Amino acid sequence: MTEYQLKEREKAILRFIIHQFILTANPVGSRNISKKYNIGLSPASIRNIMADLEELGYLNHPHTSAGRVPTDKGYRVYVDSLMDPPKLETGVKAIVDVNLGQASTETEDLLRITSTILSNLTNQLAVVTYPKFEQAILEKIQIVRLSSTRILVVVTVQSGLIRTITLEIDAEVNENHIAIVQQFLNERLSGLRFSEIRSTFNDRIKDFNSDTVRPIIRVFVDSVDRIFTDISSDKTIISGAKNILAQPEFEDHDQLQSVIELIENKDVIIHILDKNKNEDIDLSISIGKENQDEKLSDYSFITKEYNVGDLKGTLGIMGPKRMDYSKIIAAVVYIAEQLSRELTKQR
Repeated sequence: MTEYQLKEREKAILRFIIHQFILTANPVGSRNISKKYNIGLSPASIRNIMADLEELGYLNHPHTSAGRVPTDKGYRVYVDSLMDPPKLETGVKAIVDVNLGQASTETEDLLRITSTILSNLTNQLAVVTYPKFEQAILEKIQIVRLSSTRILVVVTVQSGLIRTITLEIDAEVNENHIAIVQQFLNERLSGLRFSEIRSTFNDRIKDFNSDTVRPIIRVFVDSVDRIFTDISSDKTIISGAKNILAQPEFEDHDQLQSVIELIENKDVIIHILDKNKNEDIDLSISIGKENQDEKLSDYSFITKEYNVGDLKGTLGIMGPKRMDYSKIIAAVVYIAEQLSRELTKQR
């Protein structure tokens, strides 16, 4: 079936209705459009166009109101072709730059501050995932003796990011044994992707037959999946619950309860981020039922990847479908670009 092409008047009316609905959160009537926008049409003509748009599925007609509200289909046309071009004001950019520039050099702290900035700027729920280590390339391993039976493994990847893990060993170890194992592992593993290391680790160390360091090697064999795995899902940062709960949509108790459950169970949100990432979309905008999960049918997601060398993470917002898409897209894109710049400076 051929997609209906909206006429210019229909596009204008749909655009004005969505603008008004975003501003007021109230269904929009023909008289409101006639008074607010000088488009040379009578309320009766506007009413007819609104009825046509409703019949075509771009608007909905709440039972308790004479006005209309956008449907998912209406929002999609608006985002794809009717909204103002995304643009962030110079003053807002300066605020983002100052806040990110003053942030700690620790990656996790920087991501946490980024999430807060994004939420405060958009008044939505902000989500930032840690860079995915799945395709990270190992630069070096350092092993630090914490006690006679505990070691700290420091893993540095080529992007400059570092992760650490503490391991327990079933025998006493000394500094000389640690140095031997550290040198051996760096010789065998440096330059490999985490996924390669996990799948080939046993083969790469099988000719290492020193009894004195066998307990240390054994703990690496047992822990290889923990050491060289992706940690992004454990490091997802969600900010701005109070911002999103202040939206008019959540004055209804049931709606309020549903968004609180989503915030507390972030797996559903992470699933959407992963889905967008798997589809290899740099900037993703999913609206209402496009999210597939029924729990998210009242929400929109706007997400974008950021880069740290060869690693990628995701940041974005979740909020009611009634949002200022142009402004929020501009904020998400700019903050992702600036986060990439700040993380690259740390390398």
